[in-house]
Amino acid sequence: MNAHSVTHSDAHPGAARQALRLPTTVPALLALDIDGTLLVTGQKIPAATVRAVRAVVAAGHSVVLATGRSLAGVRPVVRQLGLRSGAVVCSNGAVIARICGRRLIVEQHVTFDPKTVLLRVCGAAPDALLAVEDLERGGWRVSQKFPRGRLNGPQHRVRWEHDLWDRPTTRAVIHADDAADLTGELSWCGVTVTAAGADWLDVNAKNLSKATGLEQVRLAAGIDKDATIAVGDAANDVPAFEWAATAVAMGQAHDEVKAAADMVTGTIDEHGLVSVLHALAALR
Repeated sequence: MNAHSVTHSDAHPGAARQALRLPTTVPALLALDIDGTLLVTGQKIPAATVRAVRAVVAAGHSVVLATGRSLAGVRPVVRQLGLRSGAVVCSNGAVIARICGRRLIVEQHVTFDPKTVLLRVCGAAPDALLAVEDLERGGWRVSQKFPRGRLNGPQHRVRWEHDLWDRPTTRAVIHADDAADLTGELSWCGVTVTAAGADWLDVNAKNLSKATGLEQVRLAAGIDKDATIAVGDAANDVPAFEWAATAVAMGQAHDEVKAAADMVTGTIDEHGLVSVLHALAALR
């Protein structure tokens, strides 16, 4: 891709300096992961990052939050960034919402029947904590309460486990020791399974990802495909990396995530996102 470039230092000691490829056309669409990219989970977005995101928006570019978080978990991030328009892609692409002033209005959501996959989990890992997103109530239905800070939004414990699969859902979560070992088996249930660490699995409809949601947003915004940038740090960001014209991995990301990116910036503790934002804000 022909692009302007900005020299950027890799976070790894001794690594060569890399060039951030900037689009040749504007406006650009910047897809930002939240946890591990914009902020450390459980903490607020650093002030420098907030200022840099606002500078990107002021330059006329589209900032799209693309996250595994539920819609409820995205609301405080939108408020802190001061975003008043645009779109968010939640639940790994299952939910697309429009930012309308202080509100998030769901424009599209993709559901699946979680019964088969959750029944299989109950047999393989009886002690697993299970959750299904409840978009209507703005939280989760859970088999047992999850540890504090692990699920975004209110948790509503069901009386019977079968109440978890009595209706379609946008996202299911499995939390158990070695849950990731079930990835292959559960994928045979006709769903998309993404491991977020050894003890956590996200489950969505088949062939769904951040990339599918981002493409819908891009088409609606009329932004050129070559003017897309994605920044993230986890396995669920890899499809977004494959979708974007330029992919940037955070410095603390696992090696397989970095391998999928075009460049690696600093870690979350080093505010690695900020230099990417500054470079894009300068592009008008």
